[in-house]
Amino acid sequence: MKRIITLNVNGVDYTFGAEPNATLADVLREELRFTGVKKGCDDGECGACSVLLDGCKVIPSCTTLAVEVEGHKILTIEGLKKGDQLHPLQQAFVDCFAVQCGFCTPGMIMCACALLAENDDPTEAEIRDYMRGNICRCTGYGKIIQAVQEAARNIRTAKEAVENG
Repeated sequence: MKRIITLNVNGVDYTFGAEPNATLADVLREELRFTGVKKGCDDGECGACSVLLDGCKVIPSCTTLAVEVEGHKILTIEGLKKGDQLHPLQQAFVDCFAVQCGFCTPGMIMCACALLAENDDPTEAEIRDYMRGNICRCTGYGKIIQAVQEAARNIRTAKEAVENG
């Protein structure tokens, strides 16, 4: 029997009926049409379905029940972009050619977003360690690491510009 829940996704509240066993990934993709959330392993191991919970915690949406996150804020890849302006991570992935097939990219970017919220100047080793739960079958991860480093620089530069008036 469906339960009426309200999820806050990308700053907007959505109220709908959800099965008690519906995963957040299924609800985001099928009910709310946030198709940037990918389903890879359905086991929480590949990172393709990663979203941010309450702005900073990376969670696998394929193993999280939708009813478990009611009352929390969920951020998907679609929520990073502001109007026509890509988030610095999204832009860096484009600029550094860190996107191949694109299947893992949303999860990679969401994970990197959480990392940069914690550490705005991570080393390569820190990036690799933080993103170890994201699997990419197309790249050697080099361009992905480069994109995260470039985004970190761009975010720091923008922050310094604002602080210095």
